[in-house]
Amino acid sequence: MPVTAYYAEHAWTGEAVASGVVIEVDGERVAGVRAGVAAPPPGAQVLRGLTLPGLANAHSHAFHRALRGFAQRGSGTFWTWRDSMYDVAGRLDPDSYLELARAVYAEMALAGVTCVGEFHYLHHAPGGRPYADPNAMGEALIEAAAQAGIRITLLDTCYLAAGFGRPPERPQLRFSDGDADAWAARAAALKERGHARIGAAIHSVRAVPAGQIEPVARWAAERAAPLHAHLSEQPAENEACLAAHGCTPTRLLADRGALGPRTSAVHATHLTGEDISLLGGSATTICMCPTTERDLADGIGPAAELARAGSPISLGSDSHAVVDLLEEARAVELDERLRTRRRGHWSAAALLRAATRDGHASLGWPEAGRIEAGALADLTTVALDSVRTAGPPAALGAETAVFAATAADVRHVVVGGRPVVRDGVHLLVPDAPAALARTISGLISP
Repeated sequence: MPVTAYYAEHAWTGEAVASGVVIEVDGERVAGVRAGVAAPPPGAQVLRGLTLPGLANAHSHAFHRALRGFAQRGSGTFWTWRDSMYDVAGRLDPDSYLELARAVYAEMALAGVTCVGEFHYLHHAPGGRPYADPNAMGEALIEAAAQAGIRITLLDTCYLAAGFGRPPERPQLRFSDGDADAWAARAAALKERGHARIGAAIHSVRAVPAGQIEPVARWAAERAAPLHAHLSEQPAENEACLAAHGCTPTRLLADRGALGPRTSAVHATHLTGEDISLLGGSATTICMCPTTERDLADGIGPAAELARAGSPISLGSDSHAVVDLLEEARAVELDERLRTRRRGHWSAAALLRAATRDGHASLGWPEAGRIEAGALADLTTVALDSVRTAGPPAALGAETAVFAATAADVRHVVVGGRPVVRDGVHLLVPDAPAALARTISGLISP
């Protein structure tokens, strides 16, 4: 396959912004990078703005996108929001999930996301009956990512209980395989492909009984696959775990071998000092989802303390109250400012690493998230001349992208060397807004 060249007006190379950057691509990978080139080489595709490694959305529930706007009516708590989520889940089948997820993943591509971690627990038909293909819903998500032109790590999720010592309730029957062994047998039938990798997830310690945690962790370890888990999103989860097991959810996961460098703990909002030490000491990644955590009134997690303790940070849009990884990155710093009343906890470079390199690593794509020879040629270009980003010099492009830009400023997206978004237009899903409106209208009661 011939080498393709991209000419980035400016590019973030990991620590600083370089100008006039030629990125040579051979197949799906970067073959070489040259900076300081005065003009585009003949035939090179020009990327005007600041080119970043593709963004990694490390935590997604695609079907939650249908709740945007509707779930913001009135008041309530995480638990009342969850009832609305169950209602949407009950209406989906493999065909409608493919249609919805394709549009959601197209929205992500338009926002600069080149890889998504899909925390997938909507496995079965209503009532818990398996489809003829037991992985029909997961396969729909994998196909949706292919049609939207992005990579996916399908984090097939074990979800077995309604709470500590409680069997699944009716809305949750679609999620449950009965026990961890049955979950493992079904998940083992999923096959990786060029754009898709398979990982595992423990939904939470309230949804996976303590005795079932270790088999899920072992399944992931045997495959060297990513393992994700919701962790301490709500104080009620911590209180129930203490009542049932005499320990925090973090300690429960640690004692059952579920923490470590391949594990990502999602949210990690309400932690003790010992929890932070356990997570940091095991190099467990923490996936922060600030726009969802504030939308659901979850609270502000101790991201800075976790990073100091040794945990890498990744970012996710979770329930998709918005899909904007730049906003997620910015919120990690701004929320910490609100919590501490002090500025400057995170540099723009550190937040971009969370959105790129560390996010991809948490999803089992360590060869992505960098612009260097040998890396996957996944690129996102952010405009530096919009009403939000105009003014600062290009040398401050990283600060401008993180603290001023939004998803609306994403101009170009390249995945595996192939253009997916050009000049703000998705090349594979030409009218993503119409696709979203059409599929969501069939899932939500006004």
